[in-house]
Amino acid sequence: MRISRTEFARRRKQLMAQMEPNSIAIVPAAPERPRSRDTEYHYRQDSDFLYLSGFEEPQAVLVLIPGRDHGEYVLFVRERNREREIWDGYRAGPEGACSEFDADDAFPIDDIDEILPGLLEGRQRVYYSMGKDSEFDKHVMDWVNTIRAKVRSGATPPGEFLDLSHFLNDMRLFKSAAELRVMKEAGEISARAHVRAMKASKPGVMEYQLEAEIIHEFQMSGARFPAYNSIVGGGKNGCILHYIENSASLKNGDLVLIDAGCELDYYAADITRTFPVNGKFSPEQKALYDICLQAQLEAIAECKPGKHWNDPHEATVRVITEGLVKVGLLEGDVKELIASEAYKEFYMHRAGHWLGMDVHDVGDYKVGGEWRVLEPGMVMTVEPGIYVAPDNERVAKKWRGIGIRIEDDVVITKDGNEVLTKDVPKTVAEIEALMAQ
Repeated sequence: MRISRTEFARRRKQLMAQMEPNSIAIVPAAPERPRSRDTEYHYRQDSDFLYLSGFEEPQAVLVLIPGRDHGEYVLFVRERNREREIWDGYRAGPEGACSEFDADDAFPIDDIDEILPGLLEGRQRVYYSMGKDSEFDKHVMDWVNTIRAKVRSGATPPGEFLDLSHFLNDMRLFKSAAELRVMKEAGEISARAHVRAMKASKPGVMEYQLEAEIIHEFQMSGARFPAYNSIVGGGKNGCILHYIENSASLKNGDLVLIDAGCELDYYAADITRTFPVNGKFSPEQKALYDICLQAQLEAIAECKPGKHWNDPHEATVRVITEGLVKVGLLEGDVKELIASEAYKEFYMHRAGHWLGMDVHDVGDYKVGGEWRVLEPGMVMTVEPGIYVAPDNERVAKKWRGIGIRIEDDVVITKDGNEVLTKDVPKTVAEIEALMAQ
């Protein structure tokens, strides 16, 4: 783990400093998910839970109680069990939760129904992300109701629930120096993977074979898993925004769109590149590609302190609309086309999203009804696209089935921005030169 125990402790302290007096915060670990019958998906810890603890095991609950005499940071975890550890792997146990993960106090998860109501009793406020896990929501209400049943005996149930996500999301939005180092490395690994895929592309190769090249680079570089399901869409499949079948053969003369990024120590990279299967852009492909690239470059230039979240998106809309008019895919006045959102026939998504422990990371895009002001430490993607549906008979046949997206990861700095994924070629000349090697 590239994030230090000191930083995890700082995060917990920062969260507790925001909590009201006489309060408690409860954060459950992610549940295990069945894949089929008696097999499960590889376990991935809940991002909020991991952010505060660094603890990667399932069946755990984190509790923060500011001012508690016997320790403010409590973990409920699985007990050590020699037989289960032989079958399933090492467990930290309550002792390890304290010695390895700095819990002030730790208890067996099997005892939580007896212990947690006592920790809740007398607390005025509960910080909890209600609705995130419906099954765990029931447990929380059961514990509260256990206290309510004893009111006539003098028990005091919590009087108020507050949304924990509101506080954690804002903390997670601003990345520390350590987080940015991890994200930069994730970007560099993902960049090498995209370069590898470009070099491996040729007519007849299957989409999943390019995906395999990408996954190979991820894992050989220390990132075991992608941050999301990789998109490898050749030809018309590139016009499907979330295409993940990756099962078609790549055809000579088509483009291939790859949207893929690794996850490194729970931090995501997110890169999209579009390039010709045979290494050479056609005139129509080049024309649309250059529009998309110019849109991305102008949007990245808008990524700096003091700008609003929506400014990069507005830049992409303007450049793409102007470009589509120039090549004849749209007709009319640019301002009117923007106002009527005519561009959405070819560019139907936003220009980006927050990036961090989740590929579509947490954090409000508007504050007080206004677009959020960009500040140092925020990380975002910039990913304009142009997609001409293969069945769009309103345009000339030569344009149909062309799908293009170009995406990079950008961190806002005090002086402007840094592109974390700059090592992947993205001009027409750079791509063609690489693929000619």
